[in-house]
Amino acid sequence: MQSGPIDLAQVRFDNALALFEEFVRATARHADAATLRGLERRFAERVQIQPSYWSQIKGRSRQIGERLARQFEQLCHKPAGWMDQAHSGPSVAGTPAPARGAPRAPEENGSSLPRDDDERFIVGLVLTYYRRHPQRARTRLLDLLGEVLVPATTPAAPAARAPAPTAADEAFALWQRTQQGVAPLKRKK
Repeated sequence: MQSGPIDLAQVRFDNALALFEEFVRATARHADAATLRGLERRFAERVQIQPSYWSQIKGRSRQIGERLARQFEQLCHKPAGWMDQAHSGPSVAGTPAPARGAPRAPEENGSSLPRDDDERFIVGLVLTYYRRHPQRARTRLLDLLGEVLVPATTPAAPAARAPAPTAADEAFALWQRTQQGVAPLKRKK
């Protein structure tokens, strides 16, 4: 139930970001370094606008008008009028996006939610990896985080011999090489 008039510009903006997140998830499902590079540019190409125009839309210096909203719907295979309706679906981290200007819940004020595009991108990559290989991802992520979050009190004893690399190790090494090829998103000025 709506308590007042809807902000159509905000609804279209939120839906455009949802389409971009959908595009990133679909692309990252089969990700390699070349695939992950240039996602912003490739999304702009998909919706047939210039990458700089997409950047302006994301930066809120441009709004999505009627014609562009219909173009997004058509090219992203959404029904007519989809861009003009608020969709309450999960965002990248699985939590609904708060309405603009709405007070945030106390648990959202912490540092557990992504705060910017860089953090949302990393969370998306980690979720993609976890969803494809949950057990392997859990093990690897806990190992990585354990190294960073728990200070080493004593040096670990050297292993008698290094174990032979498994398929999981090779896949993880590929994932790490893919990560190195991904450039961070540009900061807003």
